[in-house]
Amino acid sequence: MSNIYHFRTMPFPGPQSYPNRIAVVGDLGLTYNTTTTVCHLKKNRPDFLLLVGDVTYANLYLTNGTGSDCYSCSFPNTPIHETYQPRWDYWGRFMQPLVSKVPMMVVEGNHEIEKQAGNRTFVAYSSRFAFPSEECGSSSTFYYSFNAGGIHFIMLGAYIAYNFSADQYKWLVRDLASVDRSVTPWLVAAWHPPWYSTYKAHYREAECMMVALEDLLYSSGVDIVFNGHIHAYERSNRVYNYALDPCGPVYITVGDGGNREKIAVEHADESGKCPEPSTTPDDYMGGFCAANFTSGPAAGKFCWNRQPDYSAFRESSFGHGILEVKNETWALWTWYRNQDSYTEVGDQIFIVRQPNLCPLHQKVNSHLSSAL
Repeated sequence: MSNIYHFRTMPFPGPQSYPNRIAVVGDLGLTYNTTTTVCHLKKNRPDFLLLVGDVTYANLYLTNGTGSDCYSCSFPNTPIHETYQPRWDYWGRFMQPLVSKVPMMVVEGNHEIEKQAGNRTFVAYSSRFAFPSEECGSSSTFYYSFNAGGIHFIMLGAYIAYNFSADQYKWLVRDLASVDRSVTPWLVAAWHPPWYSTYKAHYREAECMMVALEDLLYSSGVDIVFNGHIHAYERSNRVYNYALDPCGPVYITVGDGGNREKIAVEHADESGKCPEPSTTPDDYMGGFCAANFTSGPAAGKFCWNRQPDYSAFRESSFGHGILEVKNETWALWTWYRNQDSYTEVGDQIFIVRQPNLCPLHQKVNSHLSSAL
């Protein structure tokens, strides 16, 4: 039997009650870089941990424990796919000093698909974490919501159906209609692959999800979106449909937790770095939706010819972030890079809610309720 561990749960929902420090990290794995990330993160004393996918990278290890760069390696002449499940145990023991003391919520990434015997997917991910029950509004391990004081978190699945007829979309409409901004003023969403990223790696890979869901999240007044997948850090200005918009969310990519793959260094707007649209992966996304821009500095092209206006800050470094929501109006976001001390700030910004600027958002609950 293990020792008995305990942690403090999240504050009860209310506009004046918030976790002091929320750590946000993605694409962790179990590497030397992961060790530095988690060490720095623990020293920043979080009250809650948000993990935005790609947990252990067990699908990149063969059943004998050796590493592989193959995403779907299989035994010769059989359909049985190899994933090294003890890697999940190693990761759990490594994370125990943190997650035994701090509550954690997680959403799946592409490395959690882990296609195995019988074509089963997401088995380890769905079995090893606790998710809100059906009484809390969702019976899915792929998409769900929860409250942390005055923050309503929406966790979305990018690797299952999300179109208008999908269960996830119908659930999201119901969940957004139930949000009371007088109780939970902040609305934060998270999923794995980013919509707004300027890195060449995975460039515009999640465009189909963006086409399906961006209008819904925008009209609902989502304040912040957290993503991973890109192994680097990037923060956007408030943006909607690739244009600056004071009513759009701030998108923050933190796929810089450590992982066992290379860090992303090239940007699609650099000379000669724009990928061919046909090379954009659509294996997980259900189709290819990226198209040429119709306006702005990249009109008629697949890529921008300079860093887009929506991209506020980007850096190819491993690290983690801390969100401190102070009240119903403003929050402080701080990103720390691994090569610095845990106290040295790499990027920092105040995120301010101004709902009076966006009257459309005030009507969204009644609109969504009528759509149910």
